[in-house]
Amino acid sequence: METPKHIIVIDDESDIRDLIVYNLKKEGFSIDTASDGESGLSKIQKHLYDLVILDLMLPGIQGMELCKILRNDPKTSKIPIIMLTAKSEEIDKILGLEMGADDYITKPFSPRELIARVKAILRRTIQKSEPEKILKIGNLEIDKERYIVNVSGNQVKLSATEFKLLVYLAERKGRVFSRDQLLDAVWRDEAFVEPRTVDVHIRRLRSSIEEDPAKPRYIKTLRGIGYFFEANQG
Repeated sequence: METPKHIIVIDDESDIRDLIVYNLKKEGFSIDTASDGESGLSKIQKHLYDLVILDLMLPGIQGMELCKILRNDPKTSKIPIIMLTAKSEEIDKILGLEMGADDYITKPFSPRELIARVKAILRRTIQKSEPEKILKIGNLEIDKERYIVNVSGNQVKLSATEFKLLVYLAERKGRVFSRDQLLDAVWRDEAFVEPRTVDVHIRRLRSSIEEDPAKPRYIKTLRGIGYFFEANQG
């Protein structure tokens, strides 16, 4: 099964947030929320979502300014953004698109319209970046079709779950994931899996792919938060 797309909804109106979350979850998306620009920006910098749904009028950092911040940061510049606003003036739409928004929806809107726009943007994003069949990172080579992992040309044996976990992290270099997020993504079809299971599999992965598991080059720990795959392998 494909990993669900992770979307953040940033809107200070709780009824609007609840409406969007309810309908997107029904479509199988994984959703986070924020009620102001600062907390929204903080979450995006930690998790790097597949899509941002952003209200124009927010407390603190306004939606337009937040859009600009995201577009000017190399880590977040390619995340698609749908802007929401109660304003219908053409100038707001033009400004939003000029700031880098991918689409623009005026409140009130129908949930069906929003879902259609979300799916269309995610399809375009996928088409722009065809998934790689072989990931090459440093001395690590991951063949996703044949389930083969080589380190410095030597094949290493991984369990199916370890392989799945490695691919999930490697495809999202630099993004930090908590144990719960990794459980949802990698173990989502299994019941009664303890969060510490993630730690066990991370240790096994490190012992298989790292030259020095105590000082990992690839799979790093952000203490108190979770794990990430080191993006810089120069």
